[in-house]
Amino acid sequence: MPRPCKNRFVAGRPGSVVYKPAGMPARTLEWVYLGLDEFEAIRLLDHDGLDQVKAAELMGISRPTVTRIYASARKKIAEALTEGKAICIEGGPVMNNAYRRGLGPGNMPGGRGRHGFGRGRNNIAR
Repeated sequence: MPRPCKNRFVAGRPGSVVYKPAGMPARTLEWVYLGLDEFEAIRLLDHDGLDQVKAAELMGISRPTVTRIYASARKKIAEALTEGKAICIEGGPVMNNAYRRGLGPGNMPGGRGRHGFGRGRNNIAR
């Protein structure tokens, strides 16, 4: 059985989640689905100009994982552009970056957070 996918931190959702060729009705197009983690990798590496190590740190994953996500995203975008397909950005194993800044359930009273340890390992009843 494969290992479960680790959640990736993203800064937020894109302004628009659908991109399509102009003048073509959406119902006649084939669709390419880009995950929010793939969108975040493109945003961090291409738009913000970060290196893969810094992007991996911000997303909470390893550098090789960022490389795989980035390659997958570029392949999907290239397919959509060259073959006239629509792009839909949605889903994936992601968490909002508010969790990382300490605003998520782990720092709220009674919250368990991402790892189920409340506010930290020191608070576990022994």
